[in-house]
Amino acid sequence: MTHRTIHPEGWLPAKGYANGMLTRDGTLHIGGQIGWDENKRLVSDDFIGQMRQALKNIAAIVEAAGGQVGDVTRLTWFVTDKAEYLARQQEVGAAYRDVFGRHFPAMSMVVVAGLVEDDALVEIEATAHLDRG
Repeated sequence: MTHRTIHPEGWLPAKGYANGMLTRDGTLHIGGQIGWDENKRLVSDDFIGQMRQALKNIAAIVEAAGGQVGDVTRLTWFVTDKAEYLARQQEVGAAYRDVFGRHFPAMSMVVVAGLVEDDALVEIEATAHLDRG
């Protein structure tokens, strides 16, 4: 097998997608995470609350694969409200550091008209590289 599905223990099943796919070379591809918990319930109707939870979800997937947030090499953010993101930069930074500390991988930000989950305000996908040695 060239890859392994990563799914944190206790999370409801992912239907029609995988939360994470770990390849033989240690590359972990993490599907877009939104601000919901392990029971697929949004934790907040606020951008910062959803962003923090999405990052926590990414951390949980990396840890389930045997890694840590420092192994994340790329984040792609999809946000529905550019003005709110820009206006709340200080809070964004604080919430980010709560989860990722001072680890800043390559990042891209894309402003979108909407996300599949109607009440989601942000979705973040990631790539990590876990040491296979």
